[in-house]
Amino acid sequence: MTALEFSCSIGKMAKSLKPFAVRLTKDVEDANDLLQETLLKAYINREKFAEGTNLKAWLFTIMKNTFITNYQRIVKRNTFIDNTNNLHYINSTNATTYNLAYSSFALEDINRALQLVDETYRTPFIMYFKGFKYHEIAEKLQIPIGTVKNRIHIARKELKDHLKVYAYQ
Repeated sequence: MTALEFSCSIGKMAKSLKPFAVRLTKDVEDANDLLQETLLKAYINREKFAEGTNLKAWLFTIMKNTFITNYQRIVKRNTFIDNTNNLHYINSTNATTYNLAYSSFALEDINRALQLVDETYRTPFIMYFKGFKYHEIAEKLQIPIGTVKNRIHIARKELKDHLKVYAYQ
């Protein structure tokens, strides 16, 4: 496989790697960085890819390992050594606790607001949210692609109206 063919192949896989990166990092910007780093590592190490094997699985493995390495680096950087006589390792982030109640309430409000949206708009919106492409939704619901886009837009608008409480001031 030539370098150009390899570049084209990993470029096609980039879209399917993005959701995995978001799941790992829980942040869109960090996910973009992870995706970029993964593609760079794949291109640099393209001679290590065995042609005929699963390129997608190889890229997912690179991404997972890159994430783990970066995570370990961050944990190591946030760990400091106590120079007292006890010589304990203290991780400074263990002192922080997070209350997940706020996210639970928000999720309940989102689900409640979603139920208030008309079924006509809710169905394409949920399908899009689950990862379906516009043309897949149009095919499945047997409606034009423009109608799908319009219904998703209306559903977003209605959800935004129902969830004004969460808008930034």
